[in-house]
Amino acid sequence: MELVEETTQVEIKRRRFTVAELLRLAEIGFLGDDERVELIRGEIVEMSPISEGHASSVMRLTSLLSREFGQRALLNVQNPVQLDNDTLPQPNLALLRPRDDFYSHQHPGPEDILLLIEVSDTTLPYDRRVKAELYSAAGVLEYWIINLPKRVIEVYREPQPQGYRTMTRYAPGETLSPLALGDVVLNVDDILGRMEHG
Repeated sequence: MELVEETTQVEIKRRRFTVAELLRLAEIGFLGDDERVELIRGEIVEMSPISEGHASSVMRLTSLLSREFGQRALLNVQNPVQLDNDTLPQPNLALLRPRDDFYSHQHPGPEDILLLIEVSDTTLPYDRRVKAELYSAAGVLEYWIINLPKRVIEVYREPQPQGYRTMTRYAPGETLSPLALGDVVLNVDDILGRMEHG
């Protein structure tokens, strides 16, 4: 009888992609038009399906932010931002520095981002750990998580290579302002939507 050698670790070779390669795969039809994917540290990651509550929250935010920030910032809804050569996430919303070409020749980068927002229900752990670390390491100045289950807004500021230095929670009844446009005061109730009582 032959003894089977035990191994404690198996090395799996992974194929990593660059942003340029991912965009080329989409261009040649390898990725379907309806496939929702992000490129995270060179790996193609499938995005979660969008629930009704999530979609409603994104619509509410889109309406509110476009009204409040007008021509002072471009509102980028569910479109990619390029953090580096191998990371192309698709945050739910991004407030961007205005540009005449509307970023027609390249996706916005960290220097273009005034604020990133993720709406979270089932993706909360991912948005807190993976996304927050990515955004912070890239130097994104401010990142908000709309925490739908707890009905709070988590505001992350002071980016560091290993994550944001500060996180503050804002609850219904409170107000907040993005750092880059501090003269605009937003009501948490308007962002989260009023609770329906029946």
